[in-house]
Amino acid sequence: MSIIEQAAKRLEQLQRAGVAVPWSATGLHPPEEANAPLAPEAGATPLAAPAAVEPGFAPLSMPTPPRKRTPRAAVRPTATVNLDLDRLNQAGYLVPHHARSEVAQQFRKMKAPLLKNARQPPEGYAGPASLIMVTSALPGEGKTFCAINLAMSMALEVDTSVVLVDADVMRPSVLDRIGVPGPAIGLLDLLTDEQLPLSEALLHTNIPKLSILPSGTPNTRSTELLGSTLMESLLYELATQYADSIVIFDAPPLLLTTEARVLASRVGQVLMVVEAWKTQHSVVTEAFAALENCPLVMSVLNKCAPTPPNRHHGYYYG
Repeated sequence: MSIIEQAAKRLEQLQRAGVAVPWSATGLHPPEEANAPLAPEAGATPLAAPAAVEPGFAPLSMPTPPRKRTPRAAVRPTATVNLDLDRLNQAGYLVPHHARSEVAQQFRKMKAPLLKNARQPPEGYAGPASLIMVTSALPGEGKTFCAINLAMSMALEVDTSVVLVDADVMRPSVLDRIGVPGPAIGLLDLLTDEQLPLSEALLHTNIPKLSILPSGTPNTRSTELLGSTLMESLLYELATQYADSIVIFDAPPLLLTTEARVLASRVGQVLMVVEAWKTQHSVVTEAFAALENCPLVMSVLNKCAPTPPNRHHGYYYG
């Protein structure tokens, strides 16, 4: 018999003998209350009864509550940049106040099938058709020029917003082309910091409905980042939260890097820019072979000879 049991038995004997000894003075519970549940304190939440434990099995310990994330600094307002439209116009780019120019007419033709696919995907197609990648086989064929002008042209649509993404992460040039000083946080930062909001990396412009997502901080693991699950999440976010927008990716050349092939497998449409009179047929064939698993691939012949007035065939700016 334990000391506690002996003490309890002795107290019972004293009580039967008429000696009153309060149980509270002993720190013990009376026999009839020993197995009674404790009343919860005021404002406390009663604990659930523990589950029965099978013989021979020790109960599992309660899981440790997850640690709270480190509080983040307040998100800065999304930046707005003013594009020098006169400078862009002089460089041959499409700008809103020259919407009837030759280059504007050409890009109207170029964007029409891309917009149709984005708004009414072909039967049986379930991909993110609003995500469009612009690429080329080799550098210098005019892909960045086409990507910027395509974004400008689509932003002139009444019911379409555009996000232009500089996805040529090895040699980014979109900001330099449009006259925006860098560096700026962007795509690669979103892929290395999952807590960074997309809205914090976007740059609004003075062209209504046109936003820019810069390439971001250079990273030696760019190929792996573009192929990561975070990239999948980002593309899903762009396709859903920006469902009323067309997202245009200025991607690296297909035959020099692997980033473009990785990205091509995840977007909805691909526009291949081919430089007229220069890019060899074998090179073009190899580039298209790299896109054989992409269901919607279109091409544009760039830097063609100018056409006579009232005849708009081909795309000759580069």
